[in-house]
Amino acid sequence: MKDIYKDEELKIPDGVTVEVKSRIVTVSGPRGQLTKNLRHINLELRKTDKNTIKLIVWHGRRKHVACLRTVKSHIENMITGVTKGFEYKMRYVYAHFPINVNIEDGEVHIRNFLGEKYIRRVKMLDGVKIEISTKNKDELALTGNDLENVSQSAANIQQSTAVKNKDIRKFLDGIYVSERGKLDDE
Repeated sequence: MKDIYKDEELKIPDGVTVEVKSRIVTVSGPRGQLTKNLRHINLELRKTDKNTIKLIVWHGRRKHVACLRTVKSHIENMITGVTKGFEYKMRYVYAHFPINVNIEDGEVHIRNFLGEKYIRRVKMLDGVKIEISTKNKDELALTGNDLENVSQSAANIQQSTAVKNKDIRKFLDGIYVSERGKLDDE
């Protein structure tokens, strides 16, 4: 059954500005600026006052109405990104051959995975900083403002070390996400 009118409200915290122009959302904050194009989703984005955005769907079925919450979550993640930032931590797991990871020019070079000579190269997406952790052995830390870019970069690293042509129950080697969350600004 169609819903004639459904809406969601989103409060904007102090120190953050959100601009909406023809379903292109731009969020600015202390850590930078993020822009997201939402033109592919048929909904109405309206700024009701300085600190509130209203998301409206007219004549929507169940899946169309579900887009309201999805878009609201995307904008909330953008607000969190420009105020706090996101961090993913990844650990190397190996049984026999120690994995060697180097970072050069925003690119991760993975050597000696399962004893192979092949060097796996993974490029980081825009705005993602990667560094080898000094606190823990065999750990990478990915940080950035855009949750999608940080999580996709982590997924690209994990998928580059997928074990092929072996029993994955026995060969558990790889680089896996161990922690994810917001950055702690000290």
